[in-house]
Amino acid sequence: MVTAALPADDKITELAHVFGLLADPGRLRIITALLEGGEMCVCDIAAACGHSESGVSHALRLLRASGVVRARRSGRMAYYRLADSHVRMLLDLALAHVGHQEDEA
Repeated sequence: MVTAALPADDKITELAHVFGLLADPGRLRIITALLEGGEMCVCDIAAACGHSESGVSHALRLLRASGVVRARRSGRMAYYRLADSHVRMLLDLALAHVGHQEDEA
């Protein structure tokens, strides 16, 4: 019964990839900035996170390819946001979990 309830192997692999992206502190800081700031350009994300614009651009490229963030172009500028409410819920739950663990310590 448990085996039948497990997700397919390709879904597990995809999930592991998303969690791997979220496991990097720099990318997680970028995602958290988008969680708090909404739609932002690379220069604003870099300023908020204390990273270089090239580092942020590289991280956003990875996150975008995996469907974690989306981009909107306006002229020469690209504005990034979290892809959907599921990413926001995942981060909110993870932050609540970390806060809960700190409260118990």
